[in-house]
Amino acid sequence: MKLLVSAIEPSANLHLKFILNELNKFQVPGSNFQVDIIGVFDKSLGEPVIDSNEFNVMGFFDVLPKINLAKKTIEKLVEMSKYADKVLLIDAPSFNLRLAKKIKKLNPDIKIIYYILPKVWAWKKGRIKEVNKYIDKKAYIFPFEKEFWRDGIYVGNPLLDEINEFRDNKTYGNVAFLPGSRVSEIKSLMPVFKELAKKIDKKPLLVVPEIYKKRIKNIYGDVKEFDIIFNTHEALLKSDFAYICSGTATLEAAIIGTPFVLMYKARHFEYLIAKSLVKLNYVGLANVIFERENLSEFHKEYLQKFDINELINDYKQSSLEEFQEKSQKLRKILKYGSAKNMLNLLKGEL
Repeated sequence: MKLLVSAIEPSANLHLKFILNELNKFQVPGSNFQVDIIGVFDKSLGEPVIDSNEFNVMGFFDVLPKINLAKKTIEKLVEMSKYADKVLLIDAPSFNLRLAKKIKKLNPDIKIIYYILPKVWAWKKGRIKEVNKYIDKKAYIFPFEKEFWRDGIYVGNPLLDEINEFRDNKTYGNVAFLPGSRVSEIKSLMPVFKELAKKIDKKPLLVVPEIYKKRIKNIYGDVKEFDIIFNTHEALLKSDFAYICSGTATLEAAIIGTPFVLMYKARHFEYLIAKSLVKLNYVGLANVIFERENLSEFHKEYLQKFDINELINDYKQSSLEEFQEKSQKLRKILKYGSAKNMLNLLKGEL
């Protein structure tokens, strides 16, 4: 089978990697299920027509020069779809829904699988109609999404594939700081993180994405008070508490079992626009999941305004035992990882 893949974001490629790992267990000599992937993905996973890293050097959705690259890439993928047996789209709805529409126009009979569907429960519910029109198999990763994708399939959550260690009950003497992956997020939170690091009686660990390894001073400023770590899971596993920018890292910490608070700060007008568009009581994914399950708040959230003394008090009063009880509940809700079910979906067995 020739599989056309669109994975333009780093997280999408991480999830794709675990699907391919499952696939490799079946692609032994003599197997009647062989898959060749073509399309856009990280070059470490094969031979893409365009390396997905070209989209992420400066941040795809925030940078105007990338728009022309996106248009040309969609044209190329649509043409390639004529030689593919199936299509796998991963996340990135602004890109992938446009791609799906154009592929179906040229090649209406090809099966399109969408893994990690648009977060219509947060905003842009109009995308439900688009997905239903152009997508043949819908694979969602949060159980509550069944409400929106009734004919979809809950395949599990990819983080349960990617996280195979959970925090023990030891005290490590570290506090982790995760200011996000977007430069604007980092620059907004670093002044607060630096102030916290000076006042907390623990060793501060600053988590930096690998892509910023050579640009630390330019992006983060003077970070002499921090120990730098490039692996999120490693930092969380040996920290007693964490301060985390809104995003997937909050769900990772919730699953790993490291107590944390969510922090987010944007420019005032951007925050007002987002608040008017997103109709949710919580920002953190663990909180969203718990609310859908009629459970209590998983963790605290601070948006826009931060009180240093209150943030320090959160760390001092945190209970590892209580937090890990919530973590166990969360894992039971999510049930299992998604890689095996995605493989079965590709094989036509789901």
